[in-house]
Amino acid sequence: MIHLWVRAEQRPNEDRVGLTPEGAKALIDAGLRVTVEESATRAIPIDGYRAAGAEIAPENSWPEAPRDAIIFGLKELPDDGTPLPHRHILFGHAFKGQHSGKALLRRFKAGGGTLYDLEYLVDEDGRRVAAFGYWAGFAGAAVTLMAWAAQQGGGICGPVGAYPGKDAMLADLGARLDATGAGRPSALVIGALGRVGTGAADLCEAVGVSVTKWDIDETASGGPFPETLDHDIFFNCILARPGTPVFVPRAALTAPRRLTAIGDVACDPDSDYNPVPVYDRATTWDAPVIRVHDTPPLDVMAIDNLPSMLPVESSQDYASQLLPTLLTLSNLSQGVWARARDTFETHAKALSE
Repeated sequence: MIHLWVRAEQRPNEDRVGLTPEGAKALIDAGLRVTVEESATRAIPIDGYRAAGAEIAPENSWPEAPRDAIIFGLKELPDDGTPLPHRHILFGHAFKGQHSGKALLRRFKAGGGTLYDLEYLVDEDGRRVAAFGYWAGFAGAAVTLMAWAAQQGGGICGPVGAYPGKDAMLADLGARLDATGAGRPSALVIGALGRVGTGAADLCEAVGVSVTKWDIDETASGGPFPETLDHDIFFNCILARPGTPVFVPRAALTAPRRLTAIGDVACDPDSDYNPVPVYDRATTWDAPVIRVHDTPPLDVMAIDNLPSMLPVESSQDYASQLLPTLLTLSNLSQGVWARARDTFETHAKALSE
């Protein structure tokens, strides 16, 4: 019997979960054993999982889980260097040469475990079976607009936190924008047809912000794109990869511009292909923006766990996307799971070559 063990998240400001009580019931009804750890922070209460028939385990007890259990979480494991003997499902960020990722792979090799990276659970066409992109765009747009609102009063955006739901976020943001007395800014979204870009555009439109939507057709020329400087806010919603155009070059810092806030929702500051190379590190909930120029101001928002600001909606959405794949866990030798295992084994092998 496949045993799925849903661990508590241990990263600060991470209240999401990849399985809802309804999903747990569906897995149990399909013949899987499901254990869910207690959590002091999870946005979805433990009682729903108990009612669904899941076994309940103490918070952070997964290292002592049976060796045949598959440990399922979203974000990073504690970086304590211990060997990892289990099979794990999580966002490992381990296959693009990241230093922390290499350390994680070494822990799996040392323990004999396997990483099924959520980013690499893909269908036959290479498309991810589940993604948080929409809510990343939605929340990222909100924080960037908060930064713009703070600028109108001569300040800089202060700490942000999680919201009980999107309506609360919209109400808070609308009040901040209204308080500026400056009307609504204009925004340009790159990648507007994707999940992330759609979320960013939807948030903007919900609070009355005028949005210019660009995607492949509008960016096929490769740039330069001086139009980015003619908007108050620019949202980057595409991943950095070879051939990605530069949309906001460093020269923009001192160029004539209307642009004062960038929401880099894709958040790839370490990439050689970063399309907004005006900053060098991710931002945080405590310090949501980096001010990269003073007069006129230019703030960059680049938080890397944006969906956590709306943990209920983002968990429910992601879990519903992922559930059909979890229901195939009984056959790890084919399909999505086999592709993810092969990706792990290829990169783990490369560590010793």
